Amino acid sequence: MHEPASVTGRLITADFLTPGYRIVGQIMVPRSGLMGLMNDVTSNFVEAQDAKLARLHMPTKLVGEYKLINLVKPNIFAVCLARREDAGPQAVARGGYQNLIKYPIRVTTQVYELEGTLEWSGRFDFSTVMMEGTRDFIPLYETTLTAILIPSLRIESPAVLFNRKQVDLLALLSDRKEI
Repeated sequence: MHEPASVTGRLITADFLTPGYRIVGQIMVPRSGLMGLMNDVTSNFVEAQDAKLARLHMPTKLVGEYKLINLVKPNIFAVCLARREDAGPQAVARGGYQNLIKYPIRVTTQVYELEGTLEWSGRFDFSTVMMEGTRDFIPLYETTLTAILIPSLRIESPAVLFNRKQVDLLALLSDRKEI
């Protein structure tokens, strides 16, 4: 017997950012939230419903609307959420039950820059953040995302999941020098 969708998951609204497009739509997430869905290694795809597409270089002009669109997870740089809770239960989002330290960081790729707070257990270690575990999408909180060449594309979000496989650099804001 098939369970109703409300028992197995819920619809949330999210902004998906790829190297060329911004897609705003609704996505059905399991009880583990968007973290569980995006880091599910059994699938490289996600479906967005009622999706609206805009090219990055013209972020306010819609180029299409779809009832359903399929996205390739490895090509998604970031997913911006309207609510922190949509990332998933804290144990899932944080990777377990540990005491966390908040690290203000800057993340860049060839297309985007992010500034936000990484919640990490223990001392910050770049190689651990970038390589440890199987999850490719890492939560960043109280985040500002900007497109490097299109500064008018600026998204402020309480929670963002970024794809660590697309990161060019990651720096602690506390290490920033004044210029």
